[in-house]
Amino acid sequence: MSTEKIENDVHHDEEQQKVDLANNVQARIQNPLHGIPKETLLAQVDAFAREQDMLDIAPYLRKGALIAQNPKDFENMPELDEDDREIMRRERTHKWSQPRDLYVTVIVCSLAAAVQGWDQTGSNGANLSFPDEFGISITPGTPNAANHEWIVGLINSGDSVKLGHNFCTQVCRLLLGLGMGPKASTSPVFAAENTPASIRGGLVMSWQLWTAFGIMLGFSANLVFVDVGRIAWRLQIASAFIPAIPLTLFIYFCPESPRWLMKKGRYHDAYRSFKRLRNSELQAARDLYYVHCQLVEEFAVLKGSNYATRFFELFKIPRVRRATLASFVVMIAQQMCGINIIAFYSSSIFSEAGYTNKQALLASWGFGMVNWVFAFPAVWTIDTFGRRNLLLFTFPNMAWTLLAAGFSFFIPMGNSARVPCIALFVFLFAAFYSPGEGPVPFTYSAEVFPLTHREMGMSWAVATNLFWASVLSLTFPRILTAFTPTGAFGFYAGLNVVAFVMIFFLMPETKQRTLEELDYVFAVPTSRHIGYQAKTFLPYWIKRYIFFRKTELEPLYNFDEVESITVFEKGVGH
Repeated sequence: MSTEKIENDVHHDEEQQKVDLANNVQARIQNPLHGIPKETLLAQVDAFAREQDMLDIAPYLRKGALIAQNPKDFENMPELDEDDREIMRRERTHKWSQPRDLYVTVIVCSLAAAVQGWDQTGSNGANLSFPDEFGISITPGTPNAANHEWIVGLINSGDSVKLGHNFCTQVCRLLLGLGMGPKASTSPVFAAENTPASIRGGLVMSWQLWTAFGIMLGFSANLVFVDVGRIAWRLQIASAFIPAIPLTLFIYFCPESPRWLMKKGRYHDAYRSFKRLRNSELQAARDLYYVHCQLVEEFAVLKGSNYATRFFELFKIPRVRRATLASFVVMIAQQMCGINIIAFYSSSIFSEAGYTNKQALLASWGFGMVNWVFAFPAVWTIDTFGRRNLLLFTFPNMAWTLLAAGFSFFIPMGNSARVPCIALFVFLFAAFYSPGEGPVPFTYSAEVFPLTHREMGMSWAVATNLFWASVLSLTFPRILTAFTPTGAFGFYAGLNVVAFVMIFFLMPETKQRTLEELDYVFAVPTSRHIGYQAKTFLPYWIKRYIFFRKTELEPLYNFDEVESITVFEKGVGH
């Protein structure tokens, strides 16, 4: 559907109160179908069915529109029969009972995540051997060791590589980076657009769960190849091709994103995709019409016309700019927390602490296992405890565990407690990271942008993340020597505190809102959000949890006029 056709679509009654997506000062989140009289709504549905040549499913569209308008009242709708009501009851009581094609999509995205994690850790074990192989040893006292540290960092950053004059290695590492970037950008968006809102966070966060699994498998491969001789580093890096093969094959069995198809005007294809991704035609028709109505709103306000203009609109349009800022904060915080100094350099850190190469790889494998196991709780907590709350809880804990790991380097080298203490606090750091800053950034960034700017927005968010990951990889070998391990860990502990403050003031909550309703969350001005956190929420938290006084919290968002298509929650923005 062209922009002009969407803009000229059927509009709501002029007297109906509307929410300004560009400047929602009243912070009133509104279902786009809210307040439309039944006769008007059904007339609009019929007009939509005729325009899209979907009269054969018009009964489903009419029922679906009524449910989308007022999902809590489906039991009292005379238009629904008992089978329809049972479908809606089961949607609430069996939210994890989903079609096979939806889980196939999630599995494929999980394979993409495993490749991502495995790619990251192949170089971790290789760091113990390839510097000596190419005459760029970073062992203290080695001539030009400081320059070699920058070269090793450049290799791990993945942007460009220079190992002697090995041109093939340069090209292959560049191709690896070119593959990882688009994969990291598209997979979470693909999962987010295909999953129902009630379980979206749990399924989309499988990106982190299986990235952590891939990291653990990468550490396992490092152990498998540690004793094979001079080619060990080559096999450790190359082993990541294993999960890439089934990923390449199974992607062809996944349905296309129906939201993307609707953006291209392919409504019949979108409905077929929805039918594969939902348990009934009623649910498919409901979601089809609901997304269509939000597209009408989005194109009227955002007017995204082409790739270049949408990029600049990430920073020009207030609603989109706020989403860009929030995704930037949560993405850069993942690098500020210090996780990748462990993911990329844990073997080097444990070797510096006093372990042999094999012991260092075993300790790194332990880190990978902790990182994976503790990602599981987020599947259940990300849609209940919330994205924002998970981060606000875990960042202070990541700060003190990194600081404790750094102070453990003060234990004398010969003391038997030195390495176990360092390993303990690194493992605790991973345990706090995995259910918080691990799954949230990609889940959050995949859902905060409007459909018209989602591809561009997610690409920008992932580019932010990977750019700062490259900076971290490039600089950490030199930081480790210049700051000493204690200073390096302390530096990243301080960055955790900075990230905590950024998240507190600049990151709105998004849990259990549909992708479409988030337009209204991000229509709240940033100044209003900051003022609320500083003047309302922070004093409430101090009174409630420091002085243990019973007090009521005034919510930031007003849900009085909202019937969410997911779960009705007052104060979800906290």
